[in-house]
Amino acid sequence: MELIKKLRASGVPIPKHVENAMLKVNIEDFTNHNPEGFFHDRPVVFLETPSGGIKTISAPHMIATLLDNLELEKGQHIVVYGAKGGYISALIAHIIGEEGKVTILDPSEEVINFISNNLRGYPTVECHVMTENPIDELPELNRVLVTGQILSLPVWLSDNIEDGGFAIAPIGTTNSQRLLKLERQGDDLFETDLGSVIFGPLNIEDTIVATPSPEEMAELVEQVVELMSEVGIIEQGDRSKLYDLVAELRQLPDDLPPPEELDDPSEHPMMQLIMEKGEWFVKLWPMIQSMMEPEIASYASSDNTDTDENDSHSDFIP
Repeated sequence: MELIKKLRASGVPIPKHVENAMLKVNIEDFTNHNPEGFFHDRPVVFLETPSGGIKTISAPHMIATLLDNLELEKGQHIVVYGAKGGYISALIAHIIGEEGKVTILDPSEEVINFISNNLRGYPTVECHVMTENPIDELPELNRVLVTGQILSLPVWLSDNIEDGGFAIAPIGTTNSQRLLKLERQGDDLFETDLGSVIFGPLNIEDTIVATPSPEEMAELVEQVVELMSEVGIIEQGDRSKLYDLVAELRQLPDDLPPPEELDDPSEHPMMQLIMEKGEWFVKLWPMIQSMMEPEIASYASSDNTDTDENDSHSDFIP
């Protein structure tokens, strides 16, 4: 596969057993969206919800990195917390063989229903909606893969990793995480830092982006003004207009309901104020959106199929 050759050439370690699994499993079987970006080492969307939630399958270099660090062997039982479309679990199932087992846990029933359909041909993979205390349904935890951003390991997970077992998880805020290997040795969990990553939230509900409040919008506009001023691409007149807008936004009540909750969002005071400013503000909106992207999550990069074949992936963007 050309993709695997490119990944190896860019420095991504891909063990033979991971390569064999990637050659057997088709990404097209795990998403209804265009998978072209995946072959350019980009994440690919596998599910969008009517409420605006969105989840992706990680980019190939990140999948290979996760599988390499899991230290997979035949016959293991692997717990995957966060479904990721079912693709990575299918790869694991191939690697650990018929004597192994994969248990997928995800907080979203919608996600579980989606991936259960995709994994019908994998009898060694079980899918479960996350419960408050799932440990009663699980064996001793030896290998756990967390596939979405969390602030810390949940207690049911951290307290039940067996001695010598470990979890791999992207720990941190939505804007910045470290991929950590957390290994149980006696009463302690020892951390090994595997690099910087930016995963979307584990729960699809947490990927829904609400319209900023007036205060949040004021802060965003202020940041745009400062950025444009630093690089010298804003005229003094526009700068003054934007600072006037910031002041007016901060005069609005901060507890207003989001525009999308109104029958006519255009009647929302914040939207009316912005529309009053006309075309000069509309021209700045793409830049404001770009500054919001860290909050929107890393799936934004899935639409970008341009890639440098010599990219070393040093930042481990998933």
